[in-house]
Amino acid sequence: MKPLPENLQGVLFDLDGTLLDSAPDLYAALRVQCAEEGVPPPPYAPVREVVSRGARAVLRCAFAARGEPALEALMPRYLQLYQDVMAQQTRAFDGIDELLARIEAHGLRWGIVTNKAAFLTDELVRRIGWAGRAKAVISGDTLPVKKPDPAPVLLACEHADVAPARCVFVGDDRRDVQAGAAAGLYTVAVGWGYLDGGDPRRWGADAVLDHPAELADLLKLQPVPA
Repeated sequence: MKPLPENLQGVLFDLDGTLLDSAPDLYAALRVQCAEEGVPPPPYAPVREVVSRGARAVLRCAFAARGEPALEALMPRYLQLYQDVMAQQTRAFDGIDELLARIEAHGLRWGIVTNKAAFLTDELVRRIGWAGRAKAVISGDTLPVKKPDPAPVLLACEHADVAPARCVFVGDDRRDVQAGAAAGLYTVAVGWGYLDGGDPRRWGADAVLDHPAELADLLKLQPVPA
């Protein structure tokens, strides 16, 4: 495990699969659309695995045989269905709320860099109650490029007023590690997320952790007094 940068200023996170377990709501929306289209819904497990790849990957679990043009046609309805149920079953992963509280208590800034569309990201962050806490929220359509391009990560550093070399990027997908590393951040791959069927220990991250409490320990963050 690579040593942390000195004088750490902040921590950036991927959203789905890193901070939030949003798969139940994404799956619920897919089930409704399957019923509308008259096709059987796929099992939950393979849908959960691909959530980090976005809505198209979720739709492919049920409608891949129809081809990509049909998937594009189904997308607006799926996003509408998802927005209707967003945050009903979505929850922060066990230990995330305490981790964020420790980060804030330590005087560090934290933010979000996701490939999710901004109209969904902003509403989800608001419903979860983090809108006034995250110092940066960069979505998949904030810039013309998205992760694994480093530009969204660098923009988040700018918005949060942290130096990339003094910041950590945390994610559950290889693209998170690629984007963070290319932007010059210390990268952490997490084993509690969706992982896209991959092994986070093979992504070249500076650290690989299996629980948010391990990240708190790595960052040397003391518990927040009750």
